[in-house]
Amino acid sequence: MSVRALFDAVKVEGAIAPYDTLHLKVIYPAQMSGSEAEQNLGIVPADGAQAPFPVVVFFNGINCAPDVYQWLAIALAERGWVVVTYSWVAENLPGMIALTPGVDLKMWMPDTYGTGATASALPSVLAALERMQQSGVLAGLLDLDRIVLGGHSAGGRVAIESASPQFFPQVKGAFAFAAHSAGVTQLGYPAGTILPLPDALPLLLIGGTCDGVIAQSSFRYGVTWEQPTTPVLRTFEEGIAGGRNDSYLLLLEGANHFAIAHPKDPTERRPVLDFPATQPEEELRRVMLEAIALFLDAHIRKQPEALKPLQKLPDDKGALVAAFACK
Repeated sequence: MSVRALFDAVKVEGAIAPYDTLHLKVIYPAQMSGSEAEQNLGIVPADGAQAPFPVVVFFNGINCAPDVYQWLAIALAERGWVVVTYSWVAENLPGMIALTPGVDLKMWMPDTYGTGATASALPSVLAALERMQQSGVLAGLLDLDRIVLGGHSAGGRVAIESASPQFFPQVKGAFAFAAHSAGVTQLGYPAGTILPLPDALPLLLIGGTCDGVIAQSSFRYGVTWEQPTTPVLRTFEEGIAGGRNDSYLLLLEGANHFAIAHPKDPTERRPVLDFPATQPEEELRRVMLEAIALFLDAHIRKQPEALKPLQKLPDDKGALVAAFACK
């Protein structure tokens, strides 16, 4: 199995130049052909035998370069997925220029929350995918009726808040690491508020027991979290009703906020808030990947044989799993 990437750029409607462009990296299953275009231009065909490819759109954390998630994107592409990551430098918060997943702050306000997507980059990414379906390496090979939203930290939050068929009918599920739906008190929410998620599609929430960023950012929500995993656990318990047996919580023992990031970027300021991981990070990433891949197979690809190993993760992974639940 070969995995390759192609690149694209797309404008974000309503964004102000020069902060109005997404630079996409699209990682896909490939098949080396030996063609002249491949030899001279590096244009490698997709592996059409695995098509049509369902798509994961992955939202980075604030100031987290997409490359730190490439290990996950490659592993999913090896399993027959196309994975889209992107870079967007923009004014994420007033006066703060950052690498952002794209957060529509208007949709976080108490009078608008839940009425639309909070992922402001997603419409542009979906438009780019439609264009790729028409021409180029991936033409006719994408399954644009099976799109999954994934993300880390703030990117994970906008993924799980935007995964609704009312917002985007082509989206069929979501997963996130180190994300929750607590309401920011500066936006007008009472302290300790957990906001509801759309709760219409399969969902996987993953958190870590050593998440120092979540633990040391609790003041934004007017509380001191009892544990670093408290808002993730409460999002699962209070933010969704469940009842379909396709919503999951996985808490990884010893994982910190940047356990999903590899290799880590020491120049980014947020890691200084994090706690040290207490389990081997390679092992934690392996469990994370297995959980995500099984979740996608079971609930997006509709492969029932993936359900049993997904549900057995706590038994199989032992000390690396602090908690696991399904509802």
